[in-house]
Amino acid sequence: MPTRILLEGRPGAGKTTALRRLAALLPAHAATGFTTEEIRQSGSRVGFALETLAGRREVLAHVDLPGPPQVGKYGVDLGVMERLALPSLRPTAAEEATGSLVPIDELGRMELACMAFRDAVITLFTADVDIVATVHAHRDPFTDALKRRADIEVVHLTPANRDGLPEELAARLQGPRRPERPPSHF
Repeated sequence: MPTRILLEGRPGAGKTTALRRLAALLPAHAATGFTTEEIRQSGSRVGFALETLAGRREVLAHVDLPGPPQVGKYGVDLGVMERLALPSLRPTAAEEATGSLVPIDELGRMELACMAFRDAVITLFTADVDIVATVHAHRDPFTDALKRRADIEVVHLTPANRDGLPEELAARLQGPRRPERPPSHF
């Protein structure tokens, strides 16, 4: 049974940093997926960039983008989700066979504004791949449903565990595969 973990934490808790460190600790794993990063100007956050593990990077959301959609003060470019995020969530048959890791940063309001992304996430959670995704701590029908699934473990990222968590998760992911459990339905 693949490992499926949602790293839950508040903004600024270190979810992205933990996910990037985890991916770096697993060089033997075939990894696809993406992370997001704040864009800052003069010390203020003005947007977010999305970067695939393959190194492709574009501005996902910015105060200067008109939207729609708008998430807070940011206009979101859903085309970035289509061009970068979606292809990074489609592991090949070979990657599924070798137990690849798909890190997703994050299942947040900006990303979930893209319906094709939601569909891709649902499909991905039926694939035979390990998934570690960051998720916001606030309530959302989509992420709340994922958190309730029996095949998903929710790990709360805190200042007390954030430094050691990537190494702990890497050790789990490199260990032997667990026996198959029947899939749950989303």
